[in-house]
Amino acid sequence: MDTVATATISPRGIVTGWSEGARRLLGYSAPEIVGRRGADLLATVGLSDATGYALASTQEWSGTAALRHQDGHRLDLSLHSSPSLDRNGETEAYLVTATTDVPQPTYGHEADDGEVVEWAFAQSSIALSAFTKGSGSHGWHVTMSAQHTGQYTNEGVDTDEDDEGDEAFLRHIDQVAEQATPMRYERHIEAPSAPSSFREHARVTEMWPVLDPVTGRVCGVGTATFDSSEQHWARQRLALLNEAGACIGTTLDVTRTAQELADLVVPRLADFISVDLLDSVTRGDEPVAGPVDADVVLRRIAHASSSTEGAPEAAVDLGEADTYPPYSPPARCLATGRAVLSGANDPDFVRWIGQSEARSASVRGRGFHSIMAVPLRARGITLGVALFARGRSSDAFAEDDLVLAEELAGRAAVGVDNARRYTRERTNALTLQRSLLPREFPEQAAVEVAFRYLPAGSGAGVGGDWFDVVPLSGTRVALVVGDVVGHGLHASATMGRLRTAVRTLADVDLPPDELLTHLDDLVTHLSTDDDILNADLPDLGDFGEIGATCLYAVYDPVSRVCTLASAGHPPPAVLRPDGTVTLVELSPGPLLGVGGLPFESTEIELPEGSLLAFYTDGLVEARDHDVGAGLDRLCKALASPVPSLDVTCDAILKALLPDSRDDDVALLLARTRALHADQVAAWALPSDPAIVAAARAQTSRQLATWGLEEAAFITELVVSELVTNAIRYGAVPIGLRLIRDRALICEVSDASNTAPHLRRARIFDEGGRGLHMVAQLTQGWGTRQTATGKTIWAEQPLPVS
Repeated sequence: MDTVATATISPRGIVTGWSEGARRLLGYSAPEIVGRRGADLLATVGLSDATGYALASTQEWSGTAALRHQDGHRLDLSLHSSPSLDRNGETEAYLVTATTDVPQPTYGHEADDGEVVEWAFAQSSIALSAFTKGSGSHGWHVTMSAQHTGQYTNEGVDTDEDDEGDEAFLRHIDQVAEQATPMRYERHIEAPSAPSSFREHARVTEMWPVLDPVTGRVCGVGTATFDSSEQHWARQRLALLNEAGACIGTTLDVTRTAQELADLVVPRLADFISVDLLDSVTRGDEPVAGPVDADVVLRRIAHASSSTEGAPEAAVDLGEADTYPPYSPPARCLATGRAVLSGANDPDFVRWIGQSEARSASVRGRGFHSIMAVPLRARGITLGVALFARGRSSDAFAEDDLVLAEELAGRAAVGVDNARRYTRERTNALTLQRSLLPREFPEQAAVEVAFRYLPAGSGAGVGGDWFDVVPLSGTRVALVVGDVVGHGLHASATMGRLRTAVRTLADVDLPPDELLTHLDDLVTHLSTDDDILNADLPDLGDFGEIGATCLYAVYDPVSRVCTLASAGHPPPAVLRPDGTVTLVELSPGPLLGVGGLPFESTEIELPEGSLLAFYTDGLVEARDHDVGAGLDRLCKALASPVPSLDVTCDAILKALLPDSRDDDVALLLARTRALHADQVAAWALPSDPAIVAAARAQTSRQLATWGLEEAAFITELVVSELVTNAIRYGAVPIGLRLIRDRALICEVSDASNTAPHLRRARIFDEGGRGLHMVAQLTQGWGTRQTATGKTIWAEQPLPVS
């Protein structure tokens, strides 16, 4: 015997009455179901709005539907709905009866065409409706409808009802009727169990005008509604993948790439995500190829949550490391190299969560019940794991979610690996470059210096900017700044070779223009050597031609004259004691490596306390690539009063540099000092051997004036030897100069260009022992060429008082 169930439903679709037969048939008691939506009883979702309008009309309706029993199984029932009218003829409720007697198809019955059409309409596998307007009515009414068994019913069709979806639906009906043109209407419906936008349902309704075959006017609108949720979800997944290609891996930064993945998937795929990497990856090192050991330590790089800004439910803070036991989903996916779908029904998941109070509180607070642990693998190497989680307001992850997460994690892993490799190469290049740059300068009396070096802040790689301070004889100092064209290891290596060459040439005491000429020849030879290297070892890549700029300056604190020469380098700025700032007017030569063109020196006299600013073009071009504007900002920043050179360096960098830059920056500041008359004594000597004794006596008296009597014996021997050699082998004019600063310096000058050299005298040689004696008695000696000849100098430490 068939069971008959009876229920009453309000015009808005709310269950208001429930019979005992309904309880026996569907398992729900009256208190459990009265007050709920009738649509909640349906076994499947997807009934069109048109079907809801049909059930909500004043006409009786019969058909079949699939309902869900309380225990979850499906029941196919025959339904009959009839309206209950009040005294005004208005519908106040619907009486719905259901039986298990589902009509079975019969064969052999001869039906007329009208019956076949009616049956086809009523038994359609999709929701079909016909809408008309009654006489004098402004609203649409459903005159005929059919719906696929199991579809849910909408809650009414009143055009005055405050429902955006229904209003939009009826506006489309109006457009179809007015324009007599078919249209398509798509509506997205938030799923009650999964309110996230990624799992919303979709309906597509095809609408067409129904024309009177006699008059040709529109007399109604027909609709057919399809459930397009699967297609909608597929489009959402494709859109997410397409967006991932554009927004993941935008920089060569490991942390930024991991955070880009986290920001993309929350809340569109997950309610929470964490990205953990192996420690070796965060350092830029090569991780072990193949599956990772089961018990693994991972470092938190990024996480995101849909609950609030930040991730308060995260059990591990950013930058911290955590150990994952072998049975935990992250460790399992790392061990196998495959994604793991787990959740509250997984004993290993429950065991893992239970071992941490922080994780237990997070799971309880957000109701996390479903997770995906996906390995980050790129180029056959496991880099880390991404953990996706959904809370109580979302459905559990499905297999298609796992496939999508693997694709997203794979793209992020490639970006992380690229960033890791770049980090390693950049670290190596920076290590090489910093090892080639000076960390501190030797003490010298000529200038007070401060410097800054900043590597490029973008993916261009480190460059070849460099600087140096080289003490010279006679308390002079050489100030150098240069820039090798290009970036990377090759630029850094070339910079190191040029800095070593400049130091070697400076030790010979060459004038600035001659030093740059020799340096230009060296760069030309280096380019030739690189061409040969490229031909023999093509796998190393093409280094290309070497180009570099260089500015070489020599400052003499005795004369307060600075001599400069430039090889394509921007001029230094000078802040004089009176507060005026100017750029030194140089005769710029060609870039190093061009060859065949001369370099010219420029001399300027600087008052004591003048401030020289040497820099590379990355400083003045960094903000807007306008050299003129950059030089103006440099002069303005240099003129601002500051307490120290270090503070001045920082102020200049702050004024000229943006937050990010694509070129290296080198800045060298030098404040000049001067040696006064009480620190220097000079005499002109005739070319007469008898003057040697007088020179020794004059030297002894000057040392006594300076209180350096203890140094008199050695100094007299040095003066005697150097003056004798100048008289014997040199040419007039001959001069003797003593300088007292951090050391005692003795200099003898003459007009001959012939430089002496140290040699070992044989037993019976009468000469050749003088310079050897000078070398033994002093801490250093040498010779330098001048515009009128040469100068031989010897330096000895001051006596300890």
